[in-house]
Amino acid sequence: MADDGDPDSEAMIEAGRILFAGACDFVMGAAREDQLPSTDLAEVAFAGRSNVGKSSLINALTGRKALARTSNTPGRTREVNFFELGGKLMIADLPGYGYARASKSSIANWTDLVERYLKGRRPLRRVCLLIDARHGLKDSDRAAMKLMDAAAVVYQIVLTKSDKMKDGPRARLIGKIQAELAKHTAAHPEICATSAVKGTGIAELRAELALLALEEKFSQSTI
Repeated sequence: MADDGDPDSEAMIEAGRILFAGACDFVMGAAREDQLPSTDLAEVAFAGRSNVGKSSLINALTGRKALARTSNTPGRTREVNFFELGGKLMIADLPGYGYARASKSSIANWTDLVERYLKGRRPLRRVCLLIDARHGLKDSDRAAMKLMDAAAVVYQIVLTKSDKMKDGPRARLIGKIQAELAKHTAAHPEICATSAVKGTGIAELRAELALLALEEKFSQSTI
């Protein structure tokens, strides 16, 4: 994305604001691959460890308080939940991973569902991989990155709860993660630092996702 102050950047931030200010409707929850809804829209998935703040971030992006359910109980979501944004973008909320008390069968089911989703989902344009800024990358995050590398699905690191860190430590964390991302074939190079509470990075992430929706629309119009 262009630097702040650039007309293109400002235009995309406005496009993102308009997109996420529109209607956003729950489509369905899918617990199996054969339940995944068909769509011609560009699709963006949100993935991350249990309690990383996925629901809070989705709610902040859409400007709603309870579009995606938030819970203090890790591992609660067992399905891929789909939301349609103004007939222009599909959002997929993936089940959280890395919950230590999850049963082996639950972990196996999550891995199977998400792996099938990643490998077979044609409309999927990007996965936002959420990382708690206070903790950085965990082994379970690296396993998810490896899974997306194998599926050749572009993923972008989105730091959550970044307001909990001071500027210096946050900058060092971003530099460390960027160095690690250079070793991954499917990783998007830009890291987005966000705070669902203070609104940090929300406008910029909206702009990134709006651009994917516009690119999909342009691609379909040229077919």
